Amino acid sequence: MKTINALALLLVFNFGFAQKKFSKTDAQKFQKKINSEYADPKTSPLMAEDLKTFKSLDFFPISETYFVNATLVKAKGGKVFEMKTSGTRTPKYIKYGTLNFKINGKPFQLAVYQSLDLIVQEKYKNHLFLPFSDLTTGKESYIGGRYIDLEIPKGNTIAVDFNQAYNPYCAYNYKYSCPLVPQENDLKIEIKAGVKTFH
Repeated sequence: MKTINALALLLVFNFGFAQKKFSKTDAQKFQKKINSEYADPKTSPLMAEDLKTFKSLDFFPISETYFVNATLVKAKGGKVFEMKTSGTRTPKYIKYGTLNFKINGKPFQLAVYQSLDLIVQEKYKNHLFLPFSDLTTGKESYIGGRYIDLEIPKGNTIAVDFNQAYNPYCAYNYKYSCPLVPQENDLKIEIKAGVKTFH
């Protein structure tokens, strides 16, 4: 009986603190997928003149340094707020929690959000939105910051691969209205991973 209890405890512990490993293949698949979407006139955010000559987005080199297993601390009583955008639209979000992680031994944290419009759709009910800016923003990466798509984890650990950070559609076409990165998500480090600035 003791063995069964110990085993159950071990399973719960491993489940709650599951660590994912870095996969260069996953990052390569992300790059291939986003390039394919942007090259397709049906799914591309690019303006017509850019689409004509589009071959590939510009990416930072894929690096394990920018893959982290973050601890997720859920927000208590997340209040609904209107997120500012590049346009007049003010979509409603809630702060789902805070991610705590280290890069090169230094601690950082970022807030993750849920869109009230998206979570009512079955496909996006577990979707988490991670917008961020960093010390490459406005230089090597887009001035408006970048996004990462995540899913609510089963435990309290969530893998964040900055190699899969992408630009808002506004980086390619002024017709779009995109959420602006909240001030709390401005990282004081260069995140040399993911999609670079366009042009």
